[in-house]
Amino acid sequence: MTATVGRTQPAPAVVAAGLQFPTSIAFDDEGRIYVAESGLPFGGAPAGGRVWRLDTRPGRPERTLFAEGLAGPVTGLCWHEERLYVSEGGAGRITRIDPDGSRTTIVDGMPGPGNYHTNTAVVGPDRKLYFGQGAMANLAVIGLDAYEMGWLRRLPHAHDVPGLDIVLTGDDAVTSNPLPDLPGEQATTGAFVQFGTPTTAGQRIAAELPCTAAVLRCELDGTGLELVAWGVRNAFGLGFLPDGRLLALDQGADDRGSRPIGNVPDLLLEIRPGAWYGWPDFVGGEPVTAPRFRPERGAAPSFVLANHDELPPPERPLVEFEPHAAATKFAVVPADAERFAGQLVVTLFGDEAPMCLPGGGPAVGRYLLRVDPVDWSTHRIPVGMPLHRPIDVAFGPDGALYVVDFGEFEMSEDGVRAKAGTGCVWRLDDWSAVASDVDGRGADQ
Repeated sequence: MTATVGRTQPAPAVVAAGLQFPTSIAFDDEGRIYVAESGLPFGGAPAGGRVWRLDTRPGRPERTLFAEGLAGPVTGLCWHEERLYVSEGGAGRITRIDPDGSRTTIVDGMPGPGNYHTNTAVVGPDRKLYFGQGAMANLAVIGLDAYEMGWLRRLPHAHDVPGLDIVLTGDDAVTSNPLPDLPGEQATTGAFVQFGTPTTAGQRIAAELPCTAAVLRCELDGTGLELVAWGVRNAFGLGFLPDGRLLALDQGADDRGSRPIGNVPDLLLEIRPGAWYGWPDFVGGEPVTAPRFRPERGAAPSFVLANHDELPPPERPLVEFEPHAAATKFAVVPADAERFAGQLVVTLFGDEAPMCLPGGGPAVGRYLLRVDPVDWSTHRIPVGMPLHRPIDVAFGPDGALYVVDFGEFEMSEDGVRAKAGTGCVWRLDDWSAVASDVDGRGADQ
């Protein structure tokens, strides 16, 4: 990459520090900032999600506790027509909070608990609420990774639910049995069923609503829940382009559990109603049986679905990110920006080795990326701030770029190693000058 010589880099500013593993940011109509803390008790942080309101106007309280006691992890915030919509992933619900602090449950009863959750909601041009519902298992088979993860520690948890009618191959996994109420020393588990439940070839499972690994939508009051698209493993970040197209960041499957898979990239997808995005048998249009996806922690995955010919053809992505970069959320550059209008700024949270992939390699992710929708090229943004785990990004009414840093968080062979109170919100006023310091070759390394 080449940098512009002699240019003074704009300095990033701290808007809020000392946050407890924040995940999300939103702005109200008066320009005030709302920041959600996840509620995950890593490193001794208090349990229970909170939302802070930040006001940078002179003479106003700088930080006010707007909501607390939310079910962690809080995965997203959305401001729309003087109301805040909060995704409480740990409870499988979306809550609307009015300006007076009163709460109304909009979406409830989503599948869980599992590997992933009910994710960020966004309001579409049709004035409906769109959100992602993550998968319960890595690749539709519940394995011992669910037992070993620090935030699950129990089996069985909810199994995956298909959004389209499926037929199973009967390809089951056999593991040791950690459950005292399940007879035998070994457990046989198939796809889309509880741990310790075998399946048979030709077994049919009907689609249900709500389902997992999907993008869903409903009216603003929560009525009229419907499936938009299925087979999106974990659509953590959603957003609309100015032309109305819906995009999703899909976090790829891992080299772990009873159905491990290697080298799976995160994807940027255009979400089309009625489409199938391939999970759990395809990644970006390629079968999981392809040599590029061979794992290190087990045998190569085989198909668990026998009726591919009855399903829509698996969609291909707009962008493939580096495997395990953990693309989380994105913001669209405003139309009135001097440069890069309509492009995307994406946060890459980074890998969680050794839990999700064998350790020992260099760290992946932990930076921002600019994506140009003209050719879907990617360009790393050297923001000049000490980011630990960027997880959300937004453009404020002032035109500045705001970045949410989750804080100091790493995985180890002993579990989570995290430091409470290290989350932060940064502001970069002239961010386009920084983004311009990278050459236009589409480099993402």
